[in-house]
Amino acid sequence: MTDTPILHVDMDAFYASVALRERPDLVGEPVVVGGSGRGVVLAANYVARRYGIRSALPMTRVRRLCPHVTVLEPDYDTFTSVSASVMETFREVTPVVEAMSLDEAFLDVRGSLRRLGQPAEIAERLRSTIHDEQGITCSVGVAASVSVAKLASRRAKPDGVIVVPPARVTSFLHPLDVGELYGVGEKTQALLHRFGLLTVGDVAHTPLDTLQRAVGVHLGRHLHDLAWGTDRAELNPTSGPHEPERSMGADETFGRDTDDRDVIVRELLRLSARVGGRMRAAGVAGRTVTLKVRFADFTTITRSRTLPEATDVTVEIHRAVTRLYDALGLQRARLRLVGVRVEGLVARASVQRQLVLGEPEHGWAEADRAVDLATRRFGSAAVRPASLV
Repeated sequence: MTDTPILHVDMDAFYASVALRERPDLVGEPVVVGGSGRGVVLAANYVARRYGIRSALPMTRVRRLCPHVTVLEPDYDTFTSVSASVMETFREVTPVVEAMSLDEAFLDVRGSLRRLGQPAEIAERLRSTIHDEQGITCSVGVAASVSVAKLASRRAKPDGVIVVPPARVTSFLHPLDVGELYGVGEKTQALLHRFGLLTVGDVAHTPLDTLQRAVGVHLGRHLHDLAWGTDRAELNPTSGPHEPERSMGADETFGRDTDDRDVIVRELLRLSARVGGRMRAAGVAGRTVTLKVRFADFTTITRSRTLPEATDVTVEIHRAVTRLYDALGLQRARLRLVGVRVEGLVARASVQRQLVLGEPEHGWAEADRAVDLATRRFGSAAVRPASLV
């Protein structure tokens, strides 16, 4: 359905799900992530939620609700790393990504339909990729506007997809309590309830001028639009929830775990080409190249190398990550996933490459740009390294 180009992708119990990757023995048990003692809950898995445990609940209250709950300390470095990888997955689908936090984002996929299929197909592809690469699940809402997509993803939890085409918006929205509308908090909900507006349908069928007199001109207009699902459909692309993009990367999960160096190095080349192409398209280069490897048991390690000069050249990125891989000495370790990331990005125009005596006038950088031109015109399979054919 090309009339539903907005996706809202929300990780399921993100912090708890990431923490449980390292503790498979706790799957199926009530688990919360947060500070011990007088701390509060950062996240609770779905088993813990059955006991009434929610985010921001004091830990003393958690212990009373569920004495046998397991409390895990938050690992913010891992959370940030997983979030960055998920956001990279989104940007491989579409450059129009509006990140709302570490674990959720809106995507506009109308420019990806010819390449990837209908929005519902893209949603399923994202769920599969994130599960395979990160070992966590997500839920996706698909709609024509931001607020409806957000509500749909909430209804799809956990680990589901709900598509709300324009013809179904009113039947989807109007039975809901007004408090479920995107952005409506407890105070606004209580205010609307005082006026006898209990459901979204009540708000939708209240004359706009009456609604504005009751709650104010701007809020009245906003609530009216939300109630009819006619709020914004254009996204504000971001590189993250609060800061500019400082790195680019890509991960890939193998079809089966492997310890074959040739297979791994080939995949690193494919990822290096993907990352380098994105950097060149964005006009940036970076000095720090990072390798990520994930073993069959989901244990993940990263290694980084800082180059003498910032680069966007595929061969140089690949050379760096291959050296990092070889330095790990993993000849008999079976890998589930590998990833390549370039960090410390700066504008490519600001990089002055040191000339080398005897270096040819045209080299790998020019070859990359020629490949970029060919792939933009004829598709990604038009030109590729011989080892990837």
